[in-house]
Amino acid sequence: MTPDRLDLLSEGGLGIALAGALDLAQGLPRIPEGAPDRSRGARLLVDASTAPLRPVIAGVIVESPEAAGLDEGLLTEAVRFQELLHATVGRDRRAASLGIYPLDRFSFPVRYALEPVDGVEFVPLDGAERIRGPEFFAGHPLAKRYGGYGRWGEDCLTLRDADGAVLSLPPILNSRGSGEARVGDRTLLLESTGIRARSVSECLGLLLLPFIARGWSAVPVEVEGPGTHRDDGRACVRPRTLDLPSATIPEILGTPLAAAEVERRFGRARLGVRPVPHGWRVEVPVWRPDLLAPVDLVEDLAIAAPLRPEDGIVPASRTRGRYRPETLFRRRVATALLGLGLAAPYTSLLVSETAARRLPGAEPVGISNPVSAEYSYLRDRLLLSHLEVLAHNTRHPYPQRFGEVGPVLVRSAPAESGAETRYHAGVVVASDRTGFAEVAGVAEYLFRGVDVAPVRESAELPGAIPGRAARARLAGELVAEIGEIHPEVLGGLGVPVPVAWAELDLTGLWRLLGRREGD
Repeated sequence: MTPDRLDLLSEGGLGIALAGALDLAQGLPRIPEGAPDRSRGARLLVDASTAPLRPVIAGVIVESPEAAGLDEGLLTEAVRFQELLHATVGRDRRAASLGIYPLDRFSFPVRYALEPVDGVEFVPLDGAERIRGPEFFAGHPLAKRYGGYGRWGEDCLTLRDADGAVLSLPPILNSRGSGEARVGDRTLLLESTGIRARSVSECLGLLLLPFIARGWSAVPVEVEGPGTHRDDGRACVRPRTLDLPSATIPEILGTPLAAAEVERRFGRARLGVRPVPHGWRVEVPVWRPDLLAPVDLVEDLAIAAPLRPEDGIVPASRTRGRYRPETLFRRRVATALLGLGLAAPYTSLLVSETAARRLPGAEPVGISNPVSAEYSYLRDRLLLSHLEVLAHNTRHPYPQRFGEVGPVLVRSAPAESGAETRYHAGVVVASDRTGFAEVAGVAEYLFRGVDVAPVRESAELPGAIPGRAARARLAGELVAEIGEIHPEVLGGLGVPVPVAWAELDLTGLWRLLGRREGD
């Protein structure tokens, strides 16, 4: 599973994909249409007051094919998948959030509006007694965490049914009763609110998946906005289409595919397909927001190829594979860090938006459409990740000393993508007595290990104390940064002791060493 395949993180989605991979089912899964009488009069009325805060809403009614209705397994899966979508597509509920409601315990139309907090009174989903809005926002843990996304001054967002009962306070919490799905419920309303139509649609389409995989029917709910604006909501259940030019397949795969093979593989990938002039038109279900362009379709074609057992054959060659000299160089530096008694953390190339903004002046590369706000930037220096390590270990005793060798992505105009992958060695020391001299000594030790002596110059570095930071250059090339972290940065991390760091550019250093060895 790849991180963009959120549909495979639900049991229903995994079942649909496996049915195709095992040739038990082919093509686009059909979404059964619900009974028209169930959706009669079903409308979501959007008040103009929601516009400055969270103006988008969509809904779908799902109905069980069996009289027994919702069982414990499906309810558990739906709630778990709902929270997973909150954390990813919903950006921790900031961009979009979801709700599940029992249709038999409220009445349409449902009104979505911003109203005074003082006028709100309901029983929270996890409570047993009615509570007023001000007390809920002041004391409930979820209100403290997500309340800012659903509140505008002295007003808050509400979903109320035709009788005025509160279904939920988006995006915080449902009410008990009309906002609580239970085992045995046969008809449910799946609802999503958010700041962008795309995020809302993606969340709702994915939440449909556990129900569709078990044969539940679906009917979109009409949305009526301010004035005369109306939306039939069918985009939440209707497949969309992407065109795939036939010439794109050999360009990406490196080999052409027969038309029959293309259509067979799309069937195994659980996508609909029909030929059009110069290619194919592919039907994509609402739970596959990862398919955005022809290149994504070709990737699914490659993955859908059946696996075959192959004999292991050693190719006729006089040579055997070995590590590149640059890789061995990086490993020697990593071993030296361990020899200095530095712990070796594991950090990801991806960092959160919070981490990216922690060092004013740093230039991490942003991802245009990240799956999660926790992994929305590519670090341009190891220090961004190492500050996160410090923040996560404030309960551990000091001193803390760690270092690692890892990749970073640095902006580069000559590079085809606009950025270049480089490898850095980073060292961080946090203790009562640490300072510039300690980490500068570590950097000099590493330089002596490869027989070079860079020239050090004073510098102003992102996140460093002015006058307590420097750069090191070798043959005019920047090969290291050294400094002490500014107290304001440490205060935001909750780190109570001074912190110093050194970061070596091993890619740049190796290019200079390789040039020297070549001479």
